[in-house]
Amino acid sequence: MFENLTDRLSQTLRAVTGKAKLTEENIQESLREVRRALLEADVALPVVQEFTDKVKFRAVGTEVSKSLTPGQAFIKIVQAELQALMGEANEALDLKTTPPAIMLMAGLQGAGKTTSVAKLAYWLKNTQKKSVMVVSADVYRPAAIQQLETLAGEVDVLFFPSDPSQKPEQIVKGAIAEAKKQFVDVLFIDTAGRLAIDEEMMTEIKGLHAIANPVETLFVVDSMTGQDAANTAKAFNDALPLTGVILTKADGDARGGAALSVRQITGKPIKFMGVGEKIDGLEAFHPDRIASRILGMGDVLSLIEDVEKKVDKQKAEKLARKIKRGQRFDLEDFREQLQQMKNMGGMSNMLDKLPGLSDAQKAAAGMVDDKTFSRMEAIINSMTAKERHRPELLNGSRKRRITVGSGTSIQDLNRLLKQHKQMQRMMKKMKGGKMANMMRGLGGMGGMNPPGGFPRM
Repeated sequence: MFENLTDRLSQTLRAVTGKAKLTEENIQESLREVRRALLEADVALPVVQEFTDKVKFRAVGTEVSKSLTPGQAFIKIVQAELQALMGEANEALDLKTTPPAIMLMAGLQGAGKTTSVAKLAYWLKNTQKKSVMVVSADVYRPAAIQQLETLAGEVDVLFFPSDPSQKPEQIVKGAIAEAKKQFVDVLFIDTAGRLAIDEEMMTEIKGLHAIANPVETLFVVDSMTGQDAANTAKAFNDALPLTGVILTKADGDARGGAALSVRQITGKPIKFMGVGEKIDGLEAFHPDRIASRILGMGDVLSLIEDVEKKVDKQKAEKLARKIKRGQRFDLEDFREQLQQMKNMGGMSNMLDKLPGLSDAQKAAAGMVDDKTFSRMEAIINSMTAKERHRPELLNGSRKRRITVGSGTSIQDLNRLLKQHKQMQRMMKKMKGGKMANMMRGLGGMGGMNPPGGFPRM
């Protein structure tokens, strides 16, 4: 996420390092590059101009404190202004109302409204312990109602049935009455979208808003549309009293223009961003953390939250006890670690949140994707239980059988076995809970290919 912008800004900000004082002359070139980087990221021109003016005003003539280099002082200013641009802090959903708290979803067709409804319902049910009902008022798009019904089943929330023959207003009134009857905490109303903004769509959604009187009117927008996302958000904000924005497909947005423009143009906070296709692929939008990611400083807090939510603690504790007793780290254990990594969103998602990575490490991490993990799992799955526990049994004929069964090559299997041995050595150093040895083991992984310990396949 934001890879292009991060690379450009990182290069630019290095240029001011080593200066004795931040002056208009020595930061002018840096500001020019910052402006160019933001425009290439498809940030709206008025937003770029205001941002660079504020950075310049704060940076010119700033004396370097005893604990900071000029480069660090300048970066600190840029980070603060990026954070201010996107909103100072995360703004949560407003749930302080007499149930049901009604959430009206708006946006263009294809932006990801229906999927976002399911993700938000899942998030509220699992993190806020709320009872949720969803309803589709989209009577135009084929299978829209069935899609939401299927997703509601996946996340195990109530679904209010509707039919394309009904009027949207009739559907909304019925859903609200049923939500009250069942004492539901939150009701999501998924509205119809269009391929472009039109008067008919706006008139309909204004009518639904008047009927529902929602506590949250959330605009869902595809972040990959860049500056267009901010302009579309403004058009909806002019027609509806929006309370927040959800950016979808943020993990595929290498530029970041939408994230940096939406708040400034609409005046409405980005509350969530969608990352990945999985139903738990939703993150609260924290401007301070996103600013750190954009500047290549990582996002350790979000990484910790990911671990808390997605790592199977029982399996992790079981492995820790096994290693402490001096038992071997076998391929069955290795497969579980791969599965845990996939649950975390893969290696690239994790490294995106880690600070201090070099360009070479990021490039190497980019070669590791979900397909790599899947291939490695397929290899281990093609082994017998005995082979997983005792990989030294793998002779030529066994290896051929495994690679044919997994659709991989002997080279892939040998790389996996080599990686497993490296992991075994590291685990031995962790025996008895010796933290210093463990850290030395992690440091020794730097020679692996690529960093982080996962072979290229």
